[in-house]
Amino acid sequence: MTVPTFDAHAVTHLGVARVTLAGELDLDTAPCVWRAVVACLAEQPKSLCLDLTHVCFCDCAGVNALLDARRFVLRAGVDLVVEGIGSQLARLLDLIGAGDVLTEGHVAAATVPARLG
Repeated sequence: MTVPTFDAHAVTHLGVARVTLAGELDLDTAPCVWRAVVACLAEQPKSLCLDLTHVCFCDCAGVNALLDARRFVLRAGVDLVVEGIGSQLARLLDLIGAGDVLTEGHVAAATVPARLG
């Protein structure tokens, strides 16, 4: 069985940043999310799109990385748009009570929790 590689691609153009994740988001690959988001925010975008369309698996470490990235982006005053939440990730978010925290579409800053734990 071949394990898919993980890729985090970050690009910023005309004030819009896009972080595209692909593969298995887990303990080993979660730091890639942080690095990609920080790289985009260094360009001072007005909005950041987090594309999860090609994430085929996500564990608790991956969810924490996504929630931390969300918190960081919104605290930086940057609009966040999430795309492509798959059924496995959506189920995991629902199971931990975070189904309404990281949803597809525009994420409002007013929904930033103090700390999920």
